[in-house]
Amino acid sequence: MSRRTGVAVSALHYYEQLGLIASRRTPGNQRRYPRYMLRRVALIAVAKRLGIPLSDVQESFADVPLESTPSHEDWQRASRRWKKALELRRQGIEQLERELTGCIGCGCLSMKACTLLNPDDELGDSGSGARRIRV
Repeated sequence: MSRRTGVAVSALHYYEQLGLIASRRTPGNQRRYPRYMLRRVALIAVAKRLGIPLSDVQESFADVPLESTPSHEDWQRASRRWKKALELRRQGIEQLERELTGCIGCGCLSMKACTLLNPDDELGDSGSGARRIRV
């Protein structure tokens, strides 16, 4: 599986611990992965490359069977869940981009007014004075 997908053996073991993939053991105690695990590993690799947390992948794969070849409908359900998560992520990134562009253009560096560094004045709740400066 590692040679076929380019994913490190240690990563495959970790994904198996998380329940993202499954293998069976040979009499010699070697792991053997069913052919249908290739798609799962490929999708996990794509998610990792895009910075998607493995917990999101777990949620998306929740109904995709590990013990048998997933059906087209199984993958469609996973795809719909993943699409919703990606849409929320995209919206968050766009909001961050707007805030960052405004922040760079503003140049105020005001901890009191800056919505990017101090959203909803959360830092004000912990008292007056500097909160981000470390000595």
